[in-house]
Amino acid sequence: MQLREISVEELTFGSFVSKLDRPWTETPFVFQGFVLKSNKQLEVLRKYCKHVFVDPEKEERAEVAKVTAEDVAKVRGTTVYKEAASVEVELPKAQHAYTNTTVIVRELSRAVELGTSIDSTRSHEAAAQITESVVRNPDAMALLMKLQERNGATLSRAVEISVLMTIFGRFLQLPQERLEILGMLGLLQDVGKLKLPTELAARGPTSPEEIELYRTHVSHSVRILSDTPGVPPELPGLASLHHERFDGSGYPRGLRGDAIAFAGLIAGIVDAFDTYTAPRPFGDNLSPAKALSMIYKGRGKEFHPALVEQFIQCIGVFPVGSVVELNSGEVAIVIAQNMVRRMQPRIMVVKDAQGNRLMPYKMLDLMKEPKLRPDEPYRIQRSLEYDSVKIDPRELFL
Repeated sequence: MQLREISVEELTFGSFVSKLDRPWTETPFVFQGFVLKSNKQLEVLRKYCKHVFVDPEKEERAEVAKVTAEDVAKVRGTTVYKEAASVEVELPKAQHAYTNTTVIVRELSRAVELGTSIDSTRSHEAAAQITESVVRNPDAMALLMKLQERNGATLSRAVEISVLMTIFGRFLQLPQERLEILGMLGLLQDVGKLKLPTELAARGPTSPEEIELYRTHVSHSVRILSDTPGVPPELPGLASLHHERFDGSGYPRGLRGDAIAFAGLIAGIVDAFDTYTAPRPFGDNLSPAKALSMIYKGRGKEFHPALVEQFIQCIGVFPVGSVVELNSGEVAIVIAQNMVRRMQPRIMVVKDAQGNRLMPYKMLDLMKEPKLRPDEPYRIQRSLEYDSVKIDPRELFL
């Protein structure tokens, strides 16, 4: 990776100083290349150098080493979940839960727009249905979410974020009641956006004035949920946390580290991932792999480092529902993870090498190493953007 020139005054701890603006022999440093860890090192650099060259790749590796087995143990629970149904069997049930949840989200939206109370019983119902499906088989609901048409309407992301937060909670082996809290939080944490101008809520802010206005959606969410009878007592407070960041750079309160509740740390990662992969102009339209790379680069800064590593393991290199190109030139959709070999998921080939739709679709389990040619198995070449293939979920197993 190319070295990056930076002023000594702009250096941050954790940076890997690979080269100086003068020979190493003219300085007191014993080693040629080091991780900046102390004020003493910084003082010496200021005395001898104006600029240095840092290696971003080595900086990343230095940060990874900070996550220990003990760190991981602190973010994991002890509830063991077993797959109770295959993707094919669970998908119709997931479709029912999804349909019911979208109806509930529309009801909640109308209530907020009219200034009436949210029906907490209905939001409990939605979160419980999502949780039950995810507990039986997380891949079914994940696949269904990714095949839905995505748009930027207010709360259109709510179901997807709810599902992803529940899936992540299951992966972390949290108790089922905590999964339901995460699911409800995902549904309701952005409800305050309904109090913003519609266009601003959909596309996000583009000027300093709009940024200030946009950020008020958090306080709107807290107020709406505080005024809603029957929601879990902790929910309003948790809804204020998904834009807080681990290093204190978030809003509205600039909380850092353990001052952010555990569910808020999860919500921040999931919300960012969903934004990275959302279609423009509502998000960055990144492939899942690129989005995970962005999250990974933010570990220890914006995001809790151990939770980032767990999230990447949960989602996998090729997340369920993601679109991939094979070494055959064909295009496929990932329909289920292989937990043993994450690089070899189950896929459904939907286009041939010329881009023509395949009917019927071709199912492949890459862990079984199906052959493209006698001497070459099928393998995934690269990830594509989520919206590069349009598939109606009803064409699958429903």
